[in-house]
Amino acid sequence: MATFFLIIIYLAFISLGLPDSLLGSAWPVMQVDFNAPLETAGLLFMIVAAGTIVSSLISGSVLERFGTGKVTLVSCIMTAGALTGFAFSPSLIWLILCAIPLGLGAGAVDAGLNNYVAAHYKAHHMSWLHCFWGVGATLGPVIMAQFITGQNLWRQGYLTVAGIQGVLVIILFLSLPLWDRVARQSNVSTLEAAGDGHDEKEDILGNSTKPIQIRGVKLSMVTFLLYCGVEAGIGLWGSSFLVGLKNLPAAEAASWVSSYYGGITVGRFITGFITFKVSNRHLIRAGQLTALFGALLLVLPLPTVFSLVAFMVIGLGLAPIYPCMLHETPVRFGTKHSQKIMGYQMAVAYTGSTFMPPLLGLLASLWSISVFPYFIFISAAAMLLFSEKLNAFLSRRI
Repeated sequence: MATFFLIIIYLAFISLGLPDSLLGSAWPVMQVDFNAPLETAGLLFMIVAAGTIVSSLISGSVLERFGTGKVTLVSCIMTAGALTGFAFSPSLIWLILCAIPLGLGAGAVDAGLNNYVAAHYKAHHMSWLHCFWGVGATLGPVIMAQFITGQNLWRQGYLTVAGIQGVLVIILFLSLPLWDRVARQSNVSTLEAAGDGHDEKEDILGNSTKPIQIRGVKLSMVTFLLYCGVEAGIGLWGSSFLVGLKNLPAAEAASWVSSYYGGITVGRFITGFITFKVSNRHLIRAGQLTALFGALLLVLPLPTVFSLVAFMVIGLGLAPIYPCMLHETPVRFGTKHSQKIMGYQMAVAYTGSTFMPPLLGLLASLWSISVFPYFIFISAAAMLLFSEKLNAFLSRRI
């Protein structure tokens, strides 16, 4: 039953990924319909991400009171309603209003399901959980591309995704009795899910140390911020870059952004198997180097095909970073403090998703979308730098 129920959780994470890539794929067409400036997409994205931050910060008490199953169900209802609102929005004001429940619903699902899987399933399932987020994020642009190809029917694209969310709502409603039952039957502890051998960290850090004061935590938080800045920046502005600078049709650009999310999806599926043999630290480093190489392909004055390949390469590189960093938290800082530090890291990650893509949009409006590859490259290089500084510090501490 636990395996069957895990499939339901994966489906819920698909619903989390589906809306994430829609706005960036549809914006070149939506911008024309609403006669809006380019950077408006950054404002909408910031509102969604801000809602995600708020809901993730309060998710602990909400989940404790109502349970993961009910919170996930209500959150999916909120996102389905918000996407329907996008489809029927007559003006930018309505898009802004609908962005609020879209973000609130996404944050609660993310925090709840990550915690549930960490507590009741083994470690490699986390990579596969985020792989299914990639499935949703990959399907989003594919669905949208079918509607904007030659017709600019972006509203029907949003409505279709809202319908898929509605089906998932029904599945989650029918599965509500299973959440507590699976949790009671599960014998996989959080310690087992994260890995063994953390007691020595607890001895080093001591019992009186506040989590935020633990050395290395801030380096980890900055790494999360930069990672989400790269991931969300490409998702939001990738299509605009390909349309505005590489002169691709909007539908074709959306398809290539889909390949970027496809790279993340495939990479996380493979990572789930590699974690049995390779440490999180090595997977994080390899992913960051791969993403940096892909960003370099965007910067260099190469033919358009190299830019298209770069999207997939960056996606493959980003794939193992986020789930492996989440799993590495107890190893780095000890199990006593890992839960609070996990919350700090996710809050900062959402902050990166909130502010870095709009910053990129602002820079693009001041100069041009040609700043896109340089922004991605500098962010990826900084992410690698802070991650390696953290690794060096942890090696000295041991």
